[in-house]
Amino acid sequence: MFARTFVASTLILAGLAAPAFAGECPADKMKADAVKPVTHGPKGVTDMVLSTIDLSKEKVALNGQTMRVRRLEIQPGGIVPWHSHAERPALIYVVAGEIVENASNCAVPIVHKAGEVARETHATSHWWQNKGNATVTLLSFDIMGDPNDKHM
Repeated sequence: MFARTFVASTLILAGLAAPAFAGECPADKMKADAVKPVTHGPKGVTDMVLSTIDLSKEKVALNGQTMRVRRLEIQPGGIVPWHSHAERPALIYVVAGEIVENASNCAVPIVHKAGEVARETHATSHWWQNKGNATVTLLSFDIMGDPNDKHM
């Protein structure tokens, strides 16, 4: 009887707790301007565009907007420099490895691991660093307006 009551109580309490998502800033660490821009340039990063779609020619008719998929490889010690997503929302899928994001709105570094997806919205400004010993591979799915935007 005690075991059933304990399990039921645990399940009820678990349902009341706010969900925690891997690879996101903890709610109690969210803070505007928590991390200031840095001037690190790209280091140990390869960035290859795999495919694009001109969204002006699609049913959504977003003139001047391109959807693209890129593969980024970040070597150990590598850096993806500070950048903003004010005009370029993106989803980043971590294919392999572990990488640290330093986001403007988070007081602690955010660790992203293989299999996770990072959401980059208009509120995102950040830089990434591979602090591990293995190459990190990312797939970046973004929408950009400036065809000359090479990201780095």
